[in-house]
Amino acid sequence: MSEQDLEQKGVDVIRGLSMDAVQKANSGHPGTPMALAPLAHVLWTRIMNYDASDPDWVDRDRFVLSCGHASMLLYSMLHLTGYEVSLHDLEQFRQWGSITPGHPEIHDTPGVEVTTGPLGQGFAMSVGMAMAERRLRAQFGSTVCDHHIFVMASDGDFMEGVSHEAASLAGHLDLGKLVVVYDDNHITIDGPTELAYTDNVPERFAAYGWDVVEIGEVANDLGALEAGVRRGMENEHHPSLVVLRSHIGYPSPNFTDTAAAHGSPLGEDEVKRVKEILGLPPDEHFYVPDDVAEMYRAAGSRGAAVREQHTVQVREWRESDADRTARYDACLATTGLPGWEKQLPVWKPGDGPIATRSSMADTLSAVVDVVPPMLSGAADLLGNTGTKITGAEAVTREEFTGRLVHYGIREFGMAAAMNGMAASGGVLPFGGTFFIFSDYMRAAVRLAALQGTKVGFIWSHDSVGLGEDGPTHQPIEQLASLRAMPGLTVIRPADANESVQAFRVHVEGDGPTGIVLTRQKLPVLEGSAERAVEGVSLGAYTLVDEDAAAPELILLGTGSEVSLCVEAHGALTKQGHAVRVVSMPSWELFAAATPEYRDSVLPPGTPTLAVEAGATFGWDRYADDVIGIDRFGASAPGATVMKELGFTPENVAQRAEDLLGAI
Repeated sequence: MSEQDLEQKGVDVIRGLSMDAVQKANSGHPGTPMALAPLAHVLWTRIMNYDASDPDWVDRDRFVLSCGHASMLLYSMLHLTGYEVSLHDLEQFRQWGSITPGHPEIHDTPGVEVTTGPLGQGFAMSVGMAMAERRLRAQFGSTVCDHHIFVMASDGDFMEGVSHEAASLAGHLDLGKLVVVYDDNHITIDGPTELAYTDNVPERFAAYGWDVVEIGEVANDLGALEAGVRRGMENEHHPSLVVLRSHIGYPSPNFTDTAAAHGSPLGEDEVKRVKEILGLPPDEHFYVPDDVAEMYRAAGSRGAAVREQHTVQVREWRESDADRTARYDACLATTGLPGWEKQLPVWKPGDGPIATRSSMADTLSAVVDVVPPMLSGAADLLGNTGTKITGAEAVTREEFTGRLVHYGIREFGMAAAMNGMAASGGVLPFGGTFFIFSDYMRAAVRLAALQGTKVGFIWSHDSVGLGEDGPTHQPIEQLASLRAMPGLTVIRPADANESVQAFRVHVEGDGPTGIVLTRQKLPVLEGSAERAVEGVSLGAYTLVDEDAAAPELILLGTGSEVSLCVEAHGALTKQGHAVRVVSMPSWELFAAATPEYRDSVLPPGTPTLAVEAGATFGWDRYADDVIGIDRFGASAPGATVMKELGFTPENVAQRAEDLLGAI
């Protein structure tokens, strides 16, 4: 058998595996894996640098299947090239406990770089991955970092709005290591794309500043596919879009170019017909002949030599500069240099008042030199959200060593790009916007939680206290909704010292953190400098002790409302009540503390009044009564809005008296 015939046989085996897995599961998307099998073959055997025995090799080429519904294409390639994905795993496609779920999941399957499925986000995360690659290369040189990001994207990816945000950002930043193949197959689940989509995608991307390579009807021409991708790789000054016209479900007699091939099994009879056309045994399932297996295993191990050479080069590079090596190691670990926390600022009560957004900016500025992977940015609000670093330069298309990113008014794109950076490695991204606009980025925040990416979401203007901008800009339900998201740690600091510790918790931890900050100035609270260091990491702590052996009442606050609790404490103490004030910056961290600690902070049976300028939903787990907001806000000076909605020390004290009287 000629090499050309063997390659074609391999392509057809990929198609057979994809059809069989979807058919066995009676669920899935066979059409795109069938159409793009030749492209996958070319990428994995002729183009990409990777080593299947070391999926986490730091300088590997990255592959993103943005059209995650075509997951069987990726799983087939991972199995064939030697990743720890067995034939049995393919047979368990979409089954409970398998490592081959319906859409690729970063922690389930070796070789999967990011979790894709929600269309557009894989593409947007690939932009972040290209940013991470370029940043590490700018910091440490091409000896350490020099790889490409390859993406398969679909019509559906480019219909989603986040693709516009991300593509525009990538073109603006000249991310030349990003090569996206656009599978222009003209089919969605409802039918032909022309039902709703007549964009000129090549012209659109050209307008964004991308290099557009149109290769046309070559989906089954291995040589033309390779040439097209390599043309995209040649332009290292611009990201590249390789436009490929494919035919979904090819070569199925009854399902090629049909919507039915998009989201349903072909049926046993049709699978047999296609196998006969391809020359595969029609009655044999999950067929992988030895010669095909050997071909792909050889391709999967070919990168070992490149990886070993890179390891030697990096070892020599490390030995030449100890300080540079320490900074590189901190980037890989996405943390600070040893002892970095000593640079964290501390505020005393007389230093206030200060908005927590301002104390966050001061914190970033104080540690920027000792936290090398930190890359801050905002969706057009650097100076407003606490993400601006004093004296730091911005990233530009010409120079990528800056510490700030101007994301523009692209909240969703920013969040998705940060996920890509964190998944790629070497960068600790922070991104800011107003808390109300967390709604715009929520889908990417959810993927951060699902993937466990170490992303810092900084949300300022956290309540009705922001004032005159009114209900459209005043978050009410966002705290409750984000607390409901598994895997996301939400921290709402009460003052400057708590905001510092919120930053430290994120840097020293894993996974995403949402830090929710004030626009209005707050007092620096007595005792926070000493108690917040441990208290924030535990989610809640006693800020003001009761003047008795045990508390008669607990005032439980978050964020800006903790200071109201402190003032009310004074009034209640004068009335002879033994009152404790507890600051609870994070429900998630408190829930993770030991039961003994939780009971020591909130003794069971002690009447508790919670105070938070947001929806009361969920507070019944911790409090007997809540001062909150279950309506939208109003346009007026912030202090007026807070007073009118009951956020005054006097009202807190009165509600506390009422609670005690009702017990």
